[in-house]
Amino acid sequence: MKKLFFCVGVFICFVWNITAQNTNISLPGWITRPLSLTDCLNIALQQNATILKAGNDLEASQGVVVQTRAVALPQVQATGQYKDTDPHAIESLPFPPPLGPVTLPHQNWNSGVQIVQSIYEGGKMVAALRAASVTKQQALAQYQTVIADTLLGVRVAYFDVLLAAQQITVHEASVNLLQKELEDQQRRYDAGTVPHFNVLRAEVAVANERPALIRARNDYRIAKNNLSNLLGYNLPREIWEDIPLNLTDTLDAAPYQVDLPAAIQQALARRTELVAVRKTAELQRLNVVNAKAGYKPTVQVFAGYGWYNAQYTQPVELDHDIHGWNAGGQLSWDIFDGMLTHGKVVQARALYEKSMTDVDDKGRQIELEVRTAYSDFIEAREVLDSQQKVQEQADEALREARARAEAGTSTQLDVLDAETSLTQARTTQIQALHDYVVARARLERAIGEDMIQKPAPSKP
Repeated sequence: MKKLFFCVGVFICFVWNITAQNTNISLPGWITRPLSLTDCLNIALQQNATILKAGNDLEASQGVVVQTRAVALPQVQATGQYKDTDPHAIESLPFPPPLGPVTLPHQNWNSGVQIVQSIYEGGKMVAALRAASVTKQQALAQYQTVIADTLLGVRVAYFDVLLAAQQITVHEASVNLLQKELEDQQRRYDAGTVPHFNVLRAEVAVANERPALIRARNDYRIAKNNLSNLLGYNLPREIWEDIPLNLTDTLDAAPYQVDLPAAIQQALARRTELVAVRKTAELQRLNVVNAKAGYKPTVQVFAGYGWYNAQYTQPVELDHDIHGWNAGGQLSWDIFDGMLTHGKVVQARALYEKSMTDVDDKGRQIELEVRTAYSDFIEAREVLDSQQKVQEQADEALREARARAEAGTSTQLDVLDAETSLTQARTTQIQALHDYVVARARLERAIGEDMIQKPAPSKP
């Protein structure tokens, strides 16, 4: 029986090893290749679902542009008809003798082609051409806004992964540190130099720190899943525990100087959200022109060529056709349309005034966003500066606490407090570094900077 269990166990281990190898082999190359922040931004431009859908919206807007221009372009129409009527339902022409009554044919056909060109629409044609150009610019600005927002999300997600990885390192070091303290107190207790209370206190300290490590590992898994989703990756189903992303960049506290008045001015000039709102206001102004066109006449010219079967030949033959060209012009003018045009003008003017209010409001919102992002950046920079020497001081405090404890002038509680303070210092420092780079990214987005940063020049 023991041999049977042993053989089964060996077989299961063998199958598990082969499955693991096949799983590793089946992993796509992109999931393990080194990824810098710039690489992630470029991948997002190609694969992110939000950006792809925004690209589709941009293409759809081109159709709107073509439709808008249609009113100013000539229209070519081709028509054709064939009709067969019951002979009893056709009235005869009462010609006098010797011709006698003439019956019209019961089969008729006609066809023709005509080109129609509007030459005056009360301002609609010029407004349509201008609206087509403005619509194209508006759609492009909206597309650029989506790209900027999405790339900001990718940058923050990239930094979140780096932060979570550092947090795991910090909490693992803390657990190891407290575990060594527990082992030291256990040896001292076994030697009879310290009470069992010291061992219990060290065990509690280790137990209290383990949940933080577990949470850090979970944050790391979630952060990588979030980044993978923003990159548009379709993760293999075999990956269910941890995504083996290989990020090469680090949290870098590079100095960044910003002049707030200049930053606000730059944001008002560059932010594509404001450009899109301004284009909306311009379109609403053109809608007022379109509405007022109802007060004015429309003039069109046309030319064409037509064919139809002869009606009065005897005997009637369908292949006996009459054809020729025609040309002319037409004018129409609604002298009174029941106040329809007046209502359209009132509506268009109100919407135009609303759009101008939106422009002013969006400008204030962007300025507020810049001021808020700037304030957050200053806070993050000051917090980071305040943590420059804290970790060194915490390391020195722990060393002195241990030395004093070994000399008998300090207690175990002092050592545990020093270890906790060191962990807190490390955690605060990496969090401050993360907050700094995120605050900088949000500030750059707020002032309209390019989200794709150029890579640093390589050292010779």
